[in-house]
Amino acid sequence: MTPIAIVFLVLSILIVWGGLIASVLFLRGRADVAEYPPGEADDHREDEAIAERDT
Repeated sequence: MTPIAIVFLVLSILIVWGGLIASVLFLRGRADVAEYPPGEADDHREDEAIAERDT
């Protein structure tokens, strides 16, 4: 491998693994949602059946 290929390999590994580590650390700090969006008490989603299609 040429030196430039090794440099780009190391750079890409640092970007990928660094992004993974940064996202894990971010999610560790903000794991829970502070407030959920408002919704109705009963939105009747369980009343809707799964769509049945003839094949």
